[in-house]
Amino acid sequence: MNTYLFVYDLMQFCGHSWIFTNMIIRFISFGKDSLADTFYSIGLVMRLCQLLSMLEILHILTGIDKSRLLPRFLQITERIIVLFVVINSQEEVQGKYIVCILFFLWNLLDLVRYTYNMLARTGIYYMPLTWLNFSLCIPLYPLSVLAKAFAIWVSLPYFESFGTYSIKLPFPITFSIYFPYVLKTYLLVLFIGMCIIIQNLFSERKAHLATASIKKKRS
Repeated sequence: MNTYLFVYDLMQFCGHSWIFTNMIIRFISFGKDSLADTFYSIGLVMRLCQLLSMLEILHILTGIDKSRLLPRFLQITERIIVLFVVINSQEEVQGKYIVCILFFLWNLLDLVRYTYNMLARTGIYYMPLTWLNFSLCIPLYPLSVLAKAFAIWVSLPYFESFGTYSIKLPFPITFSIYFPYVLKTYLLVLFIGMCIIIQNLFSERKAHLATASIKKKRS
C-alpha cells in the first residue's frame, strides 16, 4: 500500500508542478494579461487533480491513510464545489483574477504537501520541509477560504441572471430551489468548516513537529 500511496502522491505532485510552473512562466511572459485566462490554460489539469484527490477520502475510509476523515472531507468537497459547481459552470467567472489567486494558493499548498508525503512514504523526514508542510497551511488555508468565498460571491449575479441549477417545478408540485440562496447558505458552511479544519491543522502541526524533534534528537 505504501507503494500505491507513493505513486498517488507522485501523480498529484506532477500535476500540480505542471500547473504551478505553467502559471509562473505565463505570468513572466505575459504579465497581468495571463491572469484572466488562467482557467482556460490550466483548468483541465486542475480539474483532473481535484477529481483524483477524491481518492483520499477512500484512503482514509479503508484505513491506508491515518488522517482524520472530517477535515479532509471538508477540504476536498470545498474545492470540488467551488471548482466544478461555481467556476466551471459560469464562463464569466472563469476570467476573473480571483480564479488565478485561488489556483495559486491551492498549488502552493499541494506542492509542499505532496512533496512531504512522498518523502515520508520512503521514511525520509527533512525537518525544514516538515516544518513548512505543517506551518504554511495555517496562514494560507484561511486565505484560500476567503478566495473561495469571494469566487462564490462574484458568481451570484450570474447564477441569478442565468438561473443555473435553479429548479422550479410546475403545479401541482409546488417546489423550487433558487440556487443563489443555496450558495449563500454554503458560505456559512464554508466558514464553519474552516474553523474545524484550522483546529485540525494546529493539532497536526503540534503532533508532527514534536515527533520530528524527537527523531532528530535520536539521530
